[in-house]
Amino acid sequence: MSLDVQVTFDAHDPPALADFWAAVLGYEVPGPPDAQLGPGDDPWAAWDDFLERVGVPPALRRSKAAIEDPQGRGPRVFFQQVPEDKVAKNRVHLDVRAAPGLEGDERMAALERACERLVALGAERVRRFEPAPPMESGFIVMRDPEGNEFCLD
Repeated sequence: MSLDVQVTFDAHDPPALADFWAAVLGYEVPGPPDAQLGPGDDPWAAWDDFLERVGVPPALRRSKAAIEDPQGRGPRVFFQQVPEDKVAKNRVHLDVRAAPGLEGDERMAALERACERLVALGAERVRRFEPAPPMESGFIVMRDPEGNEFCLD
């Protein structure tokens, strides 16, 4: 029997980082337990209303966030507020599969297009690694808006 995983990020601004990663992965911010959100409804407004109703102090209302795969295939991603800054390289990082099935120049062009889109969302490009067959097909190292490394693969 396999187990499900949740990926957890420490963050200064969990909702902002959740919005970034939702855009990267094509995920959605789920509504609170009692909400029935329709297309175009703001999940953050629904969360604000819910957290106020259940008595969560205003200072804690942006301390947690989550995103989920709308098809239910990928892991849930959770963001929790921490006071400290990120000070070293990640020991675990995400590989975002932005060019599945592509090889060579076509693969790297797809990765470059994905990189441009993510930079526009607030990511930082770090370094490109060229294909080196047969062991390496090429990738781009990136950082999210809070400095967490990930790869476009």
